[in-house]
Amino acid sequence: MAIDKNTLRQVITDQKTYFDMQTDYIKRAIDNTFIQSKKISVITGVRRCGKSTLLKQIASAYSGYYYLNFEDDRLITFTHEDFNTLLETFFEMYGDHKVFFFDEIQNVFGWEKFVRRLFNEGYKVFVTGSNAKLLSSELATALTGRHLSIKLYPFTFMEFLTSKNVTMPKYPTTREKSKINRHLKEYITLGGFPEIVKSKNKEELRQLYQDILINDLIVRFKIKDVRAFKELSLYLLSNTATPMSFNNLKHILGFKSVSTVKNYIDHLEESYINYSIYKYDYSLKKQIINDRKIYGVDTGLVNIVSFGFSKNKGRLIENVVFLELKNRKKDIYYHKNTHECDFVIKKGTHILEALQVTDSIYNKKTREREINGLLEAIQTYGLSRGTIVVFDGTEKTEKINGKKIMFIPLWKWLVEEK
Repeated sequence: MAIDKNTLRQVITDQKTYFDMQTDYIKRAIDNTFIQSKKISVITGVRRCGKSTLLKQIASAYSGYYYLNFEDDRLITFTHEDFNTLLETFFEMYGDHKVFFFDEIQNVFGWEKFVRRLFNEGYKVFVTGSNAKLLSSELATALTGRHLSIKLYPFTFMEFLTSKNVTMPKYPTTREKSKINRHLKEYITLGGFPEIVKSKNKEELRQLYQDILINDLIVRFKIKDVRAFKELSLYLLSNTATPMSFNNLKHILGFKSVSTVKNYIDHLEESYINYSIYKYDYSLKKQIINDRKIYGVDTGLVNIVSFGFSKNKGRLIENVVFLELKNRKKDIYYHKNTHECDFVIKKGTHILEALQVTDSIYNKKTREREINGLLEAIQTYGLSRGTIVVFDGTEKTEKINGKKIMFIPLWKWLVEEK
């Protein structure tokens, strides 16, 4: 049954009115090429990370445009056959513009053919989506060579500070450093989802987690064993930054098969609630079968389902560093042999950087463990130096076994120029 034009007009009017009213938002850093390119621009990321707001930020540069968010209950019957009706309605209401903004267009089967048609007719199109697999598979088949894509994450620490109207002095005083660290603790506790940063409401965060699980995962992927799926999700978030294998997870959580565990984790990553990194190995085959480390998309989410900030600060700050590295578009692995190094960064075919993350180095055993892991990575990959990011510590450089070891406070590492 074709969608009613009057319904479409009302939806478009309501949505555009609300969209145009958004003026109080934090501007996100975005490459101008992504905006100015004639190609289709695709923004992906976890639900409520700010994709719609980024569309608004981009739209503010245009004098006229068309906008529709497909996550509207009045559009539940919308199919690919209704796209022509949508175009007619847009043109009748607003005349001729050259730019389209579509939120969560992946909800409509066959959307990519419609977007390709708009592209071929010379229109600029921006689309958003909350599921990696749906977007990537459809884009790969229908939009090859016609699109640019970016991943959007919850706020970085710098964006968090901006939302609090905190400016970063070039040479902060002791008092200013203390203030920044207080904000950092809040950031690690609350996370970076824009609406949660604004409201500080942990119940909203808990509800957001449930919405992602139910709408973006259980319903979309038709998960049959809901209880087991939820247990796995909780376990992964509660054990962020911990090396784990599919087989171990199968035994720990009582799954019947490894393939079920793998499929469930794939779904969690496709909806951007979790991310994996591999142990680095020159053999790609070994790299894939080794234990992976799994991180949460947001430390606020990790906190509400697991241990809280005070109980395991080390893993939480490692998660923060991981997310910052993702925002910096780094190719991330971990190193493990006799010792372990939290992150090694690959560029091209070589490892160029080694990074340890720790709560504190005042404890002798902790200091030795972190330095030994870093030195092993430095030596393994032929590096001359490495970095230890410390939550509680001062900036300094030491020469150890002929290698340069830089100690840097977490807050400073997070705000330094990329």
